[in-house]
Amino acid sequence: MKLFEVGIGELGVSSDRESEIKTYALGSCVALVIYDKVNRIGGMIHIALPYGEINKEKAEKLPTYFADTGLPLLFKKMNEIGAKRSTSWIKLVGGASVIKSCESFDIGKRNVLAVRKILWNKKLRIVKEDVGGDYSRTVSLNIGDGSVTVSNSGKNWKI
Repeated sequence: MKLFEVGIGELGVSSDRESEIKTYALGSCVALVIYDKVNRIGGMIHIALPYGEINKEKAEKLPTYFADTGLPLLFKKMNEIGAKRSTSWIKLVGGASVIKSCESFDIGKRNVLAVRKILWNKKLRIVKEDVGGDYSRTVSLNIGDGSVTVSNSGKNWKI
């Protein structure tokens, strides 16, 4: 199995059925996972912040760091390698409140809400999610079968 690692503010797409896309330590960050179940094409983005307007220079240099500038790129990359909207599903992971003293900022919740709003405006629906809480998550997508595994502290579960 080939592993494609997605870092903070990065995305990965693949149609290689012998591969896995994985991102680590989603605290307040979120990972959006898309999978075309007919064509077996998958993609993942690791989003750190909701809107690029807070740092326009960074949004230009690293658009995948932000939900509003990164999601369109993920959709574009998926289309470029043959994924079809009509046969794809979307899952969302992360968005935890990992720093209790910063609850008024709650970046995790803001990230989740930003992604939901963008998807809603595009008439796209999340089929499953594992968001919130106060713990970080690692998530992986198996391109061969479309399974999504979430893990934390040695525990693994499918969503």
